[in-house]
Amino acid sequence: MNKNIYQNLIKQSKDRCAEYDISEDQVFSKKMIDHSELQTKFSENRDLILTASPYMEHLMSIVRGNNFFVLLTDKDGCILNAIGDEKILTEAFELKMVAGAYMNEECIGTNAMSLVIKSEEPVQLSGKDHFIKAYHRWTCSGAPIKDPNGNLIGALDLTGYSDSVHPHTLGMVIAASNAIEEMLRVKEYNRLQNMTNKHIKTIFNSMPVAILTSDLDGRIKIYNQRAMDLFGNKYKQLSAANVSEIIEEWENIKEAIHSEKHVNRIINIKALRNHFHCQMTASPIYNPQDDSIEIVFVLKEDQSKKIVKSDQPYYTFDKIMGADKHFVSTIEYAKKISNNRSTVLILGESGCGKEVFAQAIHNHSKRMDEPFVALNCGAIPNQLIESELFGYEEGAYTGAKKGGNIGKFEQANNGTIMLDEIGEMPLDMQTRLLRVLQENVITRIGSQRSIAIDVRIIAATNKDLKKEVELGRFRKDLFYRLNVLPLYLPPLRERKSDIPLLYRYFMKNLSAKYEKKEYQIFDESMRILEDYSWPGNVRELENVVELIINTESFPSKYFIKNAEESQLEDINSIEKSALILTEERLEELDPAVLDMTHVEKEHIKRVLKLYKGNISQAACALGIQRNTLYSKINKYEIQV
Repeated sequence: MNKNIYQNLIKQSKDRCAEYDISEDQVFSKKMIDHSELQTKFSENRDLILTASPYMEHLMSIVRGNNFFVLLTDKDGCILNAIGDEKILTEAFELKMVAGAYMNEECIGTNAMSLVIKSEEPVQLSGKDHFIKAYHRWTCSGAPIKDPNGNLIGALDLTGYSDSVHPHTLGMVIAASNAIEEMLRVKEYNRLQNMTNKHIKTIFNSMPVAILTSDLDGRIKIYNQRAMDLFGNKYKQLSAANVSEIIEEWENIKEAIHSEKHVNRIINIKALRNHFHCQMTASPIYNPQDDSIEIVFVLKEDQSKKIVKSDQPYYTFDKIMGADKHFVSTIEYAKKISNNRSTVLILGESGCGKEVFAQAIHNHSKRMDEPFVALNCGAIPNQLIESELFGYEEGAYTGAKKGGNIGKFEQANNGTIMLDEIGEMPLDMQTRLLRVLQENVITRIGSQRSIAIDVRIIAATNKDLKKEVELGRFRKDLFYRLNVLPLYLPPLRERKSDIPLLYRYFMKNLSAKYEKKEYQIFDESMRILEDYSWPGNVRELENVVELIINTESFPSKYFIKNAEESQLEDINSIEKSALILTEERLEELDPAVLDMTHVEKEHIKRVLKLYKGNISQAACALGIQRNTLYSKINKYEIQV
């Protein structure tokens, strides 16, 4: 924006502030909405909040530690979300720059967000550019957020102290707002595509006749629900089948299609379960996507079979792999606590399989045929978690769906709900959850009616909740309500004997999934796997196996790069020692030290020290076989 135009824009804004009776000594916004109105705002701007949240976090990750905070407002200037460094964010909160406060010109005077809303252009204001004195300490960089139709729907603002803000800061905000707009466009496109696809699919699957298509060689391409019913309800076999396996005298029909184009006749069906007659209409169509001819079959038969669908979670205890005696005891304990209403608290590091155990517990209980609903408390913005958990009534706020919306607890009624990352739940929601645990009732947003529920709660966390209680970040009464049946999942490093078993399991399943051959590793490589600390636990091991399958090699460098910091410090000391040695004058050294065998011996000693005497890892790092390393240890009389 031209500098003169920019300054004129600020001047015009300040002139309007006098008309709005805004005082330079004003501290707080003139407009703050209550909890009910704020929930309406959250609902109306749900897509904007969810879409912007990761980009706000990314923006903060770039400037974190330099005293910045990020604000998201709607098109009217109402703050929807605020994150940032503790010191400066606390100052902002003291000025009541919180969710529900309005930052438009009429309520708080000239600022970046108010100018963005007025001009729909990116702006950066610093110091006395702001109308009220309370904001003179800051520089604010703001950019508009528009919907796919070009309409303003919000503003993004990055604020910091004036002495620490660079003109490039505005560029980062513009980039973030552009990314948010692009993601909103993608979501809208996908939404429309999904609606179209669902519409077509619904019509396709609702038709009372079986429809399928094939190429000229009879290979089946697509088919509808009725076709699955008619031909035996065996999805995988049908999807891989040829028309000749279903329709008798296929070759005659194929010739008729070539000559007559449209074929209408009674045919014999040799379905996967029985034989019967069908009225068939077959017509050729041209597919421009791959310049090919396809045949559309319409088949009608009187018999029908109902397809029964199941939403049962996948994992059961017999699918959990492990032979370590302590881990087997954990599985047996989990089985014992499965079939009752008491709350389970699963504790363990990330990647240990907390949701796997939660599903297995559900499938081992009397609730196995009822819903299993999993919710990651850390993945939902604080503003939306209440509606996600408890739902809302029709008319609860302006953007509420017709008929309202049920929450996760109602979805899980008579079944199980898993609250993953429970340690991330906001304190006010912890209070609501405590009421659910105590009274077995929930209340939707916008309703006074209590709804009785029967839900088994399984909570999970990778945090030390006792410590969180001591720090005031988790309610003590809720902790004891959840910790009725604690279940601790050991990290992979505490059950290393299971690593070969898990490796073979993942190798077999993933190689089949990706249609690749299984890769065999040497005993030395397996020992490296067993000696690795696995900070990412079972999930990391699965990823490593997938890496091995795709590269068809063992990633030795992966384990060296992921060495612990103490090992890296040892590497640095080795490099420094080598540097000192090269800087010494050769004539001052003992002749014995000049011999290559001495250099090799010292290098082997240092590498062994680096890997704490682990022969497999040391041999891998040296690029030699274990037997060769053992020979050199004996040769040089190295103490391991």
